[in-house]
Amino acid sequence: MRHNWGCPALLTIASVGVGTVAWSGQVLLLPLALGFPVLWSLSKTRLTATLVSAAYFLSASRGLPQGVATFYAADIWRGLLLWLAASASFVAVHALLWAKETGPHPGRYLLAAVLMAVPPFGITGWAHPITAAGVLFPGWGWLGLAAMTAGLAGLVSRLWPAVAIGLTGCWLWSAAFWTEPKLPEAWRGVDLEFGASLGRDTSMARHRDLITTVTERASGGSRIIVLPESALGFWTSTVERLWKRALAGHDVTVLAGAAVVDAVGYDNVVVAISAGDSRILYRERMPVPGSMWQPWEPLFGGNAGSKAHVFANPVVAVGSGRVVVLICYEQLLVWPALESMLGDPDVIVAVGNGWWTKGTSIVAIQRASTAAWAKLFSKPLVFSFNT
Repeated sequence: MRHNWGCPALLTIASVGVGTVAWSGQVLLLPLALGFPVLWSLSKTRLTATLVSAAYFLSASRGLPQGVATFYAADIWRGLLLWLAASASFVAVHALLWAKETGPHPGRYLLAAVLMAVPPFGITGWAHPITAAGVLFPGWGWLGLAAMTAGLAGLVSRLWPAVAIGLTGCWLWSAAFWTEPKLPEAWRGVDLEFGASLGRDTSMARHRDLITTVTERASGGSRIIVLPESALGFWTSTVERLWKRALAGHDVTVLAGAAVVDAVGYDNVVVAISAGDSRILYRERMPVPGSMWQPWEPLFGGNAGSKAHVFANPVVAVGSGRVVVLICYEQLLVWPALESMLGDPDVIVAVGNGWWTKGTSIVAIQRASTAAWAKLFSKPLVFSFNT
């Protein structure tokens, strides 16, 4: 019995360690995620491959149960159920594509990697090892993505020890000369600590506080100020007039999160406001499934919650520049960042409202993932989060 279960147990335990450390929120630790395809390929049975996949994903997303419980002010069981449900597609894809064969199977793993990078499976494609490309090949752009893809294929082949040594060398070299993504000139991201009240407190006092924050940052020379997801609450004509009047006399543009409600649901958006103009700049491509995006609800007479504009507005215009906006959950996925990079943007803007993640590493993971993409494509990066 020890002989039969010893190896699967060791692989599963190792997968827990890989998921936990790689997705701890430290960008330079992301390459440890490359241990997962190695462990998956070393599995001798489908059951072992399933356990390895589940162990990796569940450990990487370990903050979800506590975060969901905080968000819904409920007990931990609701969070645990959502945690297990979210892992289903990742585990199923990797379990089904594992094959009992004596030779290498890089094609099967690459297919799994592609499926978990794009919808529909990519909707829960968190903790994707390819995110580490930005650490191993900073500045390489699409060539770095190709090199990372080749590396993933090599890690599930007979040559995996040599490939692992080569990738480790790239990792050490990159870590030795690592610098954080640049902040674009005249841009300023504002981090807030308003907790759960952000987006829910829509009082005039709250708007005045935010306006004061913006004008103070503008006095320091910043011309584009970024506020977090949900900062303005509901985007209405009254809020629009208030902000445009408040910005009169200031040469500043504010990018801020808000919600636009209609009869069938709402859009999670980022708006651009200046003294002379205002518009909806970006509509979220992928809201959080389950808590925000609920496409099944119309079947039962409800609304779909936050709308998903899956492949819309990958790049938006701010002044004369081209900007990528990633709102919260999108920072954990692969396709929103890569789709946007096809448009060769000038700046990446990452916003979030992470008050519910307190005590977890979720916001740190979002920041690390986005920083990795910014480094891969050498793009300036602006963060704005509420905690």
